[in-house]
Amino acid sequence: MSLLNDLVNLNLCDVTEKVIAEYIWIGGSGMDMRSKARTLPGPESDPSRLPKWNYDGSSTEQATGDNSEVIICPQAIFRDPFRRGRNMLVMCDAYAPTGDPIPTNKRFNADKIFSHPDVIAEEPWYGIEQEYTLFQKDTKWPLGWPVGGFPAPQGPYYCGVGSDKAFGRDIVDSHYKACLFAGIDISGINGEVMPGQWEFQVGPVTGISSGDQVWMARYILERITEIAGAVLSFDPKPVLGDWNGAGAHTNYSTKSMRNDGGINVINEAIEKLSKRHKEHIAAYGKGNERRLTGLHETADINTFSWGVANRGASVRVGRDTEKEGKGYFEDRRPSSNMDPYVVTSMIAETTILWKP
Repeated sequence: MSLLNDLVNLNLCDVTEKVIAEYIWIGGSGMDMRSKARTLPGPESDPSRLPKWNYDGSSTEQATGDNSEVIICPQAIFRDPFRRGRNMLVMCDAYAPTGDPIPTNKRFNADKIFSHPDVIAEEPWYGIEQEYTLFQKDTKWPLGWPVGGFPAPQGPYYCGVGSDKAFGRDIVDSHYKACLFAGIDISGINGEVMPGQWEFQVGPVTGISSGDQVWMARYILERITEIAGAVLSFDPKPVLGDWNGAGAHTNYSTKSMRNDGGINVINEAIEKLSKRHKEHIAAYGKGNERRLTGLHETADINTFSWGVANRGASVRVGRDTEKEGKGYFEDRRPSSNMDPYVVTSMIAETTILWKP
């Protein structure tokens, strides 16, 4: 095994200018991530200068066997924390040979929204709180839970410390450092209310980059759980009963909200969100109805609400924002399996572009 580890950790910089680029894209379910590697003549910082590539879409449920080629276009480059050196992780989106985005390419439409002059002028910032659950590989039961049984009730696990409260911290810390190495704007991590459940935060990040970074952070986490022999779940309600679900609370602000008097702009934005509640819920993740019950720090899925410091509301405004009269708000409705391209662009579209 020591020889294998030595080979895995070979530093190529001393022997070749060539680098390995791992091309990453979203698969046919809209949540599964796929990747494959290729050799490039040297490092690159501009994704538009990287070559396009293709893959067999019939094997990812994104094309038919008689017309299986799907084109992947590099969109964002990150440092590779696994191969290290000058090697790269490349976030891509996917297109048919005609040049049209395939149905699971949600980045394409998001980029159109973020490229609108009115949206650019407002410089939308996002901070996404990505919750997830770690499962035991062989038992398909959350990490730290007794096989076939349940742990003690919720209470001691949120931000908890100790071998009977925090399960999987080595995975979580490895992911934290790997994201920082990659160049992702990860801003923190914490243990969540349900044992075996954790959260990482990405942001503040502007516009389309928020989606790129969250997807790449998810990919890195998936790779680390692969190494650790655990199973990663973004299910919004991984265990039924008196256990918290998993969300992706999305913190949001525009330049107008961050400036003096921004609280008025925040109030107007929340009013717009209330009028498009059904449209947003439909786009905020599959299975969200199992999570948004009005219990366990959620609002009822059918009713829009907002409040100051209220974690039982659809939208929460922080105490600091209320006090300072400017800042940001938190949309608590998105589920853990939401598409960050869809959620971030939809919030911008509703609050900046949509005219009731």
